[in-house]
Amino acid sequence: MAGLLFAALGASAQDNGTYSGYSPYSVYGTGILHQGGTAYNRSMGGVGIAGRNNRFINILNPASITARDSLSFMADFGLDGRASLFNDGQYRSGFNLFNISDFVISFPIYKHSAFMVGITPYSDVGYKFVTKNTTDAASIAENGIRTSTVMGEGCIYQFFAGAAVTLWNRLSLGGEYILNFGSIERSSTDTYSSSDVLGQSQSYTFQVSGHTFKGGLQYAQPIGNDVLTLGATYLLGTPMNGYVTYSTARVISGSSETPVEDESKLTGPRFGSEMGFGIGYQIADKYRFEVDYSLSDWSRAGFDAVPGLSNENFSAGKGFSVKAGMEYTPNRYDIRYYMRRVSYRAGVYYDKSYYSVNNLPVNDIGITIGATFPVFRWYNGLTVGLQAGQRGVAGSGMVRERYFGFSLGANIFDIWFQKPHYE
Repeated sequence: MAGLLFAALGASAQDNGTYSGYSPYSVYGTGILHQGGTAYNRSMGGVGIAGRNNRFINILNPASITARDSLSFMADFGLDGRASLFNDGQYRSGFNLFNISDFVISFPIYKHSAFMVGITPYSDVGYKFVTKNTTDAASIAENGIRTSTVMGEGCIYQFFAGAAVTLWNRLSLGGEYILNFGSIERSSTDTYSSSDVLGQSQSYTFQVSGHTFKGGLQYAQPIGNDVLTLGATYLLGTPMNGYVTYSTARVISGSSETPVEDESKLTGPRFGSEMGFGIGYQIADKYRFEVDYSLSDWSRAGFDAVPGLSNENFSAGKGFSVKAGMEYTPNRYDIRYYMRRVSYRAGVYYDKSYYSVNNLPVNDIGITIGATFPVFRWYNGLTVGLQAGQRGVAGSGMVRERYFGFSLGANIFDIWFQKPHYE
């Protein structure tokens, strides 16, 4: 199947379908895992495990939400766009996307504790490949030209709610409940140009959900005017619950019969676990550096036992990622020059996917830049990020995917429960 899909890359070209994500590698498992974080995180290479910043909500580590002013209400809303170019060594194609990436709010609970709740994409599925049999003369003479269409679309989202507390002004502990939910549809159709030959279509529609928990901690050690921060997170693996509907129908002359459907309970597959570690260093209120490492384990995913999620050329296992980012703010309190109050960021990342194709790992590497522009008063700001990266390598049964993306985030900050004083 993989050989068919990748060889068909040139035939798919641009498609007018609506997708939450688009990549030939989303044909496997639950699709392409979302990078995670807000525009603030993604503009620094995706770091955040050790990130503590009272101006932004950091959703990558629940322990970080106590980094705030005690009476502050915070919110973040983000949009993502991406242009991708695909090349398998023979064919080329491209696709453009624009989607909502996150919505989250956070507010204090009591003294050194805080709460956050939000929603963000978890994984994306989007692909369409069309091939025509134009070389098998014997088959064409008997049945006509066969056209094969393989496509899939869908998205799994994460709803999360977390709380954290800071102890002794240095150690922060956080926990987060996560609900994964969404739907994925995969289908394949074979039709023939001869009106006397029956084709066939089949599809799998997955309605999935899964409850899990993420824990996090951060320790901040002052060093003069600087701060060294250590962070860690752990996400529990969890069963993938829900239902799968299988449908099949015969197709002739472009018309399809009423499909025969069979619904069954989804059993066996699992969402993977993940642990992460980070170290950050803040120099006064001007420079910030961070490096993160995370390890994901999908070896118990069980995709190979579920039709519609499995593939003979695909295997799930362990993956890891390394990310590094920095931030520079010339002078947050400059009242004369606006651009000196802007926070500038850059980052790099390397990701080894949790799956392999034809026993070859799928690596993702990229760079990011971005900036937050202050708006009005307090810590309100507009964050803009740019990203360029590459997944996979052309040839060897794989596709090289080069992508260029941008992130746009609005972080809203306000002070609640402030008592006005009158003379």
